[in-house]
Amino acid sequence: MRFENKKKASLVLADGTVFEGKSFGAEGKVLGEIVFTTAMTGYQETLTDPSYCGQIITQTFPLIGNYGVNKIDPESNGSVVSGYIVREYCDFPSNFRCEDNLNDYIKSHGIVGIYDIDTRKLTRIIREFGVMNGAIVCGDFDKNALLEEIRNYKEEPPVPKVSVKEKQTFTAENAKYNVVLIDYGYKFNIRRELIKRGCNVTVVPHDTSAEEIKALNPDGIMLSNGPGDPQQNPVSINTLRELIPAQIATFGICLGHQLLALANGASTTKMKYGHRGGNQPVKDLAIDRTFITSQNHGYAVVAETLPEATGEISHINNNDGTCEGIRYKNAPAFTVQFHPEACGGPHDTSYLFDEFIKLMEGK
Repeated sequence: MRFENKKKASLVLADGTVFEGKSFGAEGKVLGEIVFTTAMTGYQETLTDPSYCGQIITQTFPLIGNYGVNKIDPESNGSVVSGYIVREYCDFPSNFRCEDNLNDYIKSHGIVGIYDIDTRKLTRIIREFGVMNGAIVCGDFDKNALLEEIRNYKEEPPVPKVSVKEKQTFTAENAKYNVVLIDYGYKFNIRRELIKRGCNVTVVPHDTSAEEIKALNPDGIMLSNGPGDPQQNPVSINTLRELIPAQIATFGICLGHQLLALANGASTTKMKYGHRGGNQPVKDLAIDRTFITSQNHGYAVVAETLPEATGEISHINNNDGTCEGIRYKNAPAFTVQFHPEACGGPHDTSYLFDEFIKLMEGK
């Protein structure tokens, strides 16, 4: 049976702009920060990426849901996004891996969705004025009262919501290394990439102390991706600062990259509309080569604030010159702003996991 929901839904932005559309997924009202992603595929991975916690996601690609959803592709155990915006979604998906449709999937996760709006216009507003708060609401509403809610909305620090609550251990066949993965909201493929390279992985909560981490006697430490403003995590920053003298091989991604930079005296800043999508060009300065990367972040390390004695910029974004990676001089550590573990792609920078293995080997 074809899904035909004629129920009205509205997207209201903090600047007063209203988009009229139709409801899909869960019904109700939801507030959050409106962001957009330019990814053309991987919508299920996007919906289950913990880095989107508290945000309302706009897909710039016009048709979403055409290959359905399945039990294999999720990057976490659920979804923590606040809302979902698409131009058109496919209610008759076709793919040999398809197990369900997008409408039922986001409904089962409690995600309020809106479709049949001009996502091109919405994206242009965000690009011009920057990310802003907004709301999706089903049915009639009091605009003035809703705008008051939107403008007063403030997301609580999201990392505690998405991090594991207790230690978890995953083993590899013929394991050679033991890696502690500090979970700020990690995507499952980080764990998979480590396991397939012979690493036993111990996932620990975001607030695990430096002494507890060292007691696990790791060969390496993995700092995961995660949501929100990195400066909202003073305990994690202090823990990383305390781990520096231990000289343990460390690899950080996304939020992990930002937190280690803060621990080393650098600053971070909120970007106008961030980098979200699977098509961001990044140059590896060491080999003078550009890679296409997957990204999802609204904050960046301010390159000129990194102390020269501490580290050096290793990667830059070819579009806007922002910092995309750091190699440290005071510890065997490197971090990147993008996602070398990206599912569903691109996979150009997965070589960085091999670099981490070499770092643990002392090469």
